[in-house]
Amino acid sequence: MGLLILLLLIAVPLVEVAVFIEVGGRIGIAATIAATLLTAVAGTALLRAQGLATLERARLQMDRGILPTRELFDGLCLLIAGALLLTPGFVTDLVGLVLFFPAVREVLRQFLGRRLEVSAKGRVYRSGRRPGPRGPAGPGADVIDGEYREVTDDDEPEGDDPPRIPR
Repeated sequence: MGLLILLLLIAVPLVEVAVFIEVGGRIGIAATIAATLLTAVAGTALLRAQGLATLERARLQMDRGILPTRELFDGLCLLIAGALLLTPGFVTDLVGLVLFFPAVREVLRQFLGRRLEVSAKGRVYRSGRRPGPRGPAGPGADVIDGEYREVTDDDEPEGDDPPRIPR
């Protein structure tokens, strides 16, 4: 995975420079710069419109007591799309623009959902349980962590009030 990220960090700028040179040679430097600025402005407008709509859908889901997983994923995709459109370059702009289409986000969500589901199998544990031997309690034992303070007769309040546990 680290090697893939390194390759992307090297390849993406090289591809962007090559595309800038090619586009600039065909339409001129002024038009190339104008197109780059236009994609940044368009990306900001699209991000604002779709981002606010996604935020509203997430709020409605939460009001109903439903975890807005789809909306959270859409919001993440829109955030990445906006960042890519603000990044100078035609290749990153194209990838960012594609992420604004709900159908593309749905396909990506399903693909990643299947990948995460497969990688998560066998790694879900009951709350309070630990896999394998952990400490003196042994394998799969419940572990309770807490703090305590000794209370003596001197700590009890006077009168008919029920005793209080000091904090």
